[in-house]
Formats: sequence, structure tokens, C-alpha cells
Amino acid sequence: MGCDGRVSGLLRRNLQPTLTYWSVFFSFGLCIAFLGPTLLDLRCQTHSSLPQISWVFFSQQLCLLLGSALGGVFKRTLAQSLWALFTSSLAISLVFAVIPFCRDVKVLASVMALAGLAMGCIDTVANMQLVRIYQKDSAIFLQVLHFFVGFGALLSPLIADPFLSDANCLPANNTANATSGSHLFHAARVLGQHRTEARPWSNQTLPGPPLQDGAGTHVGYAFWIMALINLPVPLAVLFLLSKEHLLTCCPQRRPLLLSADELALETQSPEKEDTSSLPPKFQQHRGHEDLFSCCQRKNFKGAPYSFFAIHITAALVLFMTDGMTGAYSAFVYSYAVEKPLSVGHKVAGYLPSLFWGFITLGRLISIPISSRMKPATMVFINVVGVMVTFLVLLVFSYNVLFLFVGTASLGLFLSSSFPSMLAYTEDILQYTGCATTVLVTGAGIGEMVLQMLVGSIFQAQGSYSFLVCGVIFGCLAFTFYILLLFFHRMHPGLASVPTQDRPLGMESLECYQR
Repeated sequence: MGCDGRVSGLLRRNLQPTLTYWSVFFSFGLCIAFLGPTLLDLRCQTHSSLPQISWVFFSQQLCLLLGSALGGVFKRTLAQSLWALFTSSLAISLVFAVIPFCRDVKVLASVMALAGLAMGCIDTVANMQLVRIYQKDSAIFLQVLHFFVGFGALLSPLIADPFLSDANCLPANNTANATSGSHLFHAARVLGQHRTEARPWSNQTLPGPPLQDGAGTHVGYAFWIMALINLPVPLAVLFLLSKEHLLTCCPQRRPLLLSADELALETQSPEKEDTSSLPPKFQQHRGHEDLFSCCQRKNFKGAPYSFFAIHITAALVLFMTDGMTGAYSAFVYSYAVEKPLSVGHKVAGYLPSLFWGFITLGRLISIPISSRMKPATMVFINVVGVMVTFLVLLVFSYNVLFLFVGTASLGLFLSSSFPSMLAYTEDILQYTGCATTVLVTGAGIGEMVLQMLVGSIFQAQGSYSFLVCGVIFGCLAFTFYILLLFFHRMHPGLASVPTQDRPLGMESLECYQR
């Protein structure tokens, strides 16, 4: 009860900053999920091919990664952090407003690159600030933070769906992948009779005269609605800046740590501050350096190999899980409208909303669960559930009902993987090292690489390969998680854990969390 009272007290004292950090992640969610269902309409708007429009995903994810790495630069003072969040959330509204005017795929890719920079900055800064405020009590607040990502990502496909084109502006047989028949037996059976007629439209720029502005698609209205919905977020950050007296022309000199950080440090119990089991070089608070500082720090010489192995394996788990989240959200709509399923465009448009809806539900459920279940156990359930769900989808790949059920299941299991892994890794390392920055960067690389990889394989091998990739990525995520458990047991910090609290036998999957 004492711990709950202390956490409640921290929340009351930091309510406005916490709500503000949660709200900027709503902006992040709005921006992360709209490309999937609007992909075909954006192809019509920009008169581009599937490989060309894939560069829009790449530019967004590459700049999200760069923004995540650069976001650590703004963490030294509260003023820097809040101004970075204000600029980023305002940039997202501007991006939504400009997208309908992008008639060239290169211009669209450049605009989405700006959105990616803003998203990456939000990702790093908001995570860092919440972990700074709540320290070892941050698991619940991180779950809420990522609930807002899911809520924003649920909302954007729902806003876009009424404006999606019923009639495809692409050639009628463009969705049939002409190369898939020679690679996949099920596609050969479905497309065999049409193979002589099929032309690889997906590899060409759209033929015919260019569409006039506003013709063929009305999805621009959806983007303008999203821009308006997002406007209160930068205003909330601006209000927090005003409350903290950071809008004056001559701001006062502020300490490097937030007042909330000092409060969190003061209210920690002595045993939680004990880092005596670590080398002296790691007893300082270094958990939230930017990526460049992490790479350049010379004090890591005395660190055990497990210290680096934990960073790497945890980042690889999120590389896979966040990469799967981005790739599934981006391509499930395209997969559904392809043969053999051939789901209607309007119906398929609900799949990204269903996916993000269950991510949102899962994060909501995870809030009370995270206060009773160890983060390691939650991550284990996540990776096993993802692996099993993709296997079921692969077995029943012809069944539309299983596609919808599997999409909901994937959203549920992927929902809490990032906040749970972040809380787990920070606890293992006792808030030393660069866990937050490394994990955010690893997740960003995963979203960038796996989306491009899945898009390329989908284009070359056909729709069935979409699920095969999911199974492979799920198995890899599980493998990396098992390695993380192994390195956790080898880490010197485990020696200070009381014997009765250590994982034993098969219970090692539920590794000790302080």
C-alpha cells in the first residue's frame, strides 16, 4: 500500500506533465497508422507504382530512426524537451494538412520524412521524461503512454475509411501479382487461368492521363480532419511551457534534472537506490543518454559482457516486435485485397483499425496487469502469442474470418511489448547504461527495415509471403527473448537479489523484477 500511495503522490504532483507526455503520443499514433489503409489512394494521387510508394514508408521510418537518435539531444533541460515536443506535434498537424497537395511521390516522401523526424523526437523525449519522473515505478505509466499510441493509431484509419475510393483507379488486374504463380502453389491454382492475361502493373507507373486535382480520391479530407484533431496537442505542450515559465524572453537558468526527477529520487526507498553490485563506473544515473553519448562514453570499459548483451538482445526483440507492428499495419490492407482473399476495399479498410483497436485495448488491459505481473512475463506472453497467431494465420490463409480474428489477436499480443520490454530492461540494468535510447533506436530500425523487407518480398513473391515473413519474424523474436533471459541470469546485478526471489527452474521465464 505504501508503494501505491507513493506512486499516487508522484502522479498527483506531476499530473500535468504526465498528461502532456501522454497526449503527444496520441499525435505519434495518428501519424503511424494512416499509410496502410490509404496506400492505394495515395498511389492514385501521386500516379506511382507499388515499389515507388514503398519509398514513402522507407523515408518515414528512416527519419523516425534519425529522430529517435537525435531526440536525446533535447533531454538535458525541461525547456529543451518541451520545445522539442511542441515543434514535433505541430509539425505533424502541418504534415497532415500538406499531404493532399502532394501530387508527386518524391514530394510525398519528403513530407513523410519530416513526419518521421517529429515522431522519432516524440518517441525518445516522451519515453525519457516519463522514465525520469517515475523511475522504477514507470511501468504502469509507460503502458498508459503506449495506450495513447494505440488510440491515435485506431482513430486515423477510422477517419480515413469513409473517404477511401470504392472504385480502384488502378488497372483492374493490377492486384494480381504476375510472378506469384511461379513461386507459390496456392497462387498458381487461383491465378492459373488468368496468367496469360496478367501484366505486372504493380511494377509500372500508372498508365493513362494524370488525374485532375481532387479526382479519383477524396482521402485528402481525412488528412485535414486529422490535422484539426491533432491541434490541441501542441497547445497542451505550449500550456505546460507557460506553466513552467519557459515562454519568457529571459528564462531563468534551470537544472539539468527536472524537479520531478529530484522528487522521484527523494521518494525512492534506500534499497531501490542500491547499485553496489555494479562497478563504480555505473553507479551514476546514465540511463537516458542520447545515442551519440552512449556510443562515445569511455567509462564502459569495466562493464561485464552481459551488460552489452542485454542492451543488444532487448533491442533485437523490439526490432522484431515493432517491425512486425509496422509491417503488418502497413500491408495487411494490401494483403487482404489481393487474391486469393480478394476482400473489398471498404471491408479491408477496417483491418488496420481492428489491428490498432486491439493494440489500444491490450494497452488498456496492460495498465492494471503491469502492476501485478512482472514485465518479463508479459514480454514472454507477447512473443509466444505473436508466433502462434502467425502460424494459425498461415494455416488458414484462405479464410477471411481467420484473417480478422488473427489481426485482432496480433494487436492484442503486440500491444504491450515495447513498454514491458523497456521496463524490464531498465530494471535489469538498474537504470544505468543507455537502455531507453538503445531500445527506442532498435525499435525504429526494425520498423524501417522490416517494412521495406516485407514490401519487397510481397512484391516479388506474392501475398502468401506476407504471412511467411510474420512466422519467421515471430520465431526470431522468441529466440532473442530467450537469449535475453540467459544474459539476465548471467548479469552481476542478479547476485544482489534475495535467494527466495530469484527465478528457479522453469520459472526462469519470470525473471526477477525489482
